[in-house]
Amino acid sequence: MTTPPADHSSTESPSYRWLVLVILTTVYTFNFVDRQILVILQEPIKNELGLSDAQLGVLTGFSFAVIYVCAGIPIAWLADRSNRRNIIAASLALWSTMTALSGLVGSYGQLVLARLGVGLGEAGGSPPAHSMISDYFPPEQRGTALSFYSAGIYLGVLFGFAGGGYIAETFGWRNAFFIVGVPGILFAVVVLLVVREPPRGRWDAYRNSTRSSLTQTIACLRQRPSFWCIALGCAMTSFVAYGNGNFYPSYLIRNHGFTVAEVGFALGLVSGIAGAIGTFLGGFLADRWGANDRRWYLWIPIAGNILAVAPMSYALLGSDPTLILLVLFPANILNSLYLGPSIAMVQALVSPTMRAMSSAILFFILNMIGLGLGPVIVGVLSDAFAESYGVNNLRYAMLITLALGFSGTACFLLGTRSLLRDLQRQEQTGATQERQLGEK
Repeated sequence: MTTPPADHSSTESPSYRWLVLVILTTVYTFNFVDRQILVILQEPIKNELGLSDAQLGVLTGFSFAVIYVCAGIPIAWLADRSNRRNIIAASLALWSTMTALSGLVGSYGQLVLARLGVGLGEAGGSPPAHSMISDYFPPEQRGTALSFYSAGIYLGVLFGFAGGGYIAETFGWRNAFFIVGVPGILFAVVVLLVVREPPRGRWDAYRNSTRSSLTQTIACLRQRPSFWCIALGCAMTSFVAYGNGNFYPSYLIRNHGFTVAEVGFALGLVSGIAGAIGTFLGGFLADRWGANDRRWYLWIPIAGNILAVAPMSYALLGSDPTLILLVLFPANILNSLYLGPSIAMVQALVSPTMRAMSSAILFFILNMIGLGLGPVIVGVLSDAFAESYGVNNLRYAMLITLALGFSGTACFLLGTRSLLRDLQRQEQTGATQERQLGEK
């Protein structure tokens, strides 16, 4: 029996695919608005609730990450078996509701519980979306499409920082949670009405229709050493991004005299616009340069991480606030090149029925190390350095975190050694599975 070719037929026009991508990217933007709004509000929250930097690190990092990564795997398991569009819409409604409820808290413990609810909802956002985008766009466009989607991170940072800072100073930090949470609930209806569930595995030459378990997915990934290198490379890159990024507003307020509104506007523009440019550029360049050699999907993150070190170091050691913001712009472009190419390669290393789960495992590692530990480590170091370094305690804590990021670059470099072999193994595995199904 011959192996069936990939199903490239589609009832959707290219314009509709891009419309869906824009909608999913908007959902991801809501994701990061609701996630990052707490970062820009942490100084007024700290003052009202009497918190330490370590408690802020737990609040903006670990408390969110632990539920986010633990819930992500079972939700991804469901997404590999059921309607992914519905999961995304329900998740958006849940995390938006919990964000709005954050404005009602009366204590640190209640705010932690609210953030756990936000993390639970957001766990159902990205893995199903990665899987859907991989079925809407062919392999040669996935890096660009997934990078476009991932740019929602920085659009969320832009609106969360700039809007959150202004709203907090104008209406108070509690109202800021209401104002950013409610629109997401309404947009969940748009997702249900406009987005259609695409055929699973449409663009793949070998479309194994059997449902893959978590055990089978992990067994597959164990045979793909490049996956673990990519995952750890992403984790340590995001360790720096989340660890230092979550404390940049506090650093500029404490060390350079910014107000909450000023730092929100400045960092929103710098981090949001530069990050969106870098994220999209990473995937675009990977698709273009990686057409003949897929290792470009890892060489681009390596180059970005290395080139970002000098401007990021000046941003922490410099004394001129204007120059600090100027160098942060290219630093954020370079430091955000990694995500789109990395996700694209993870999607290529597994079969269509494992894609949501493999993304969930990637995000488990990335967020547990990056989001879960990054802000906590910075907060703990900052508290420990307070007596010795005074007002520079946060500066030196962030410098140590920046130095630890070199390990991520090393992981990406290791991944280039096995990536081509692992991609070939996946093609052979898919062909074997499809042939076995045809013989039954």
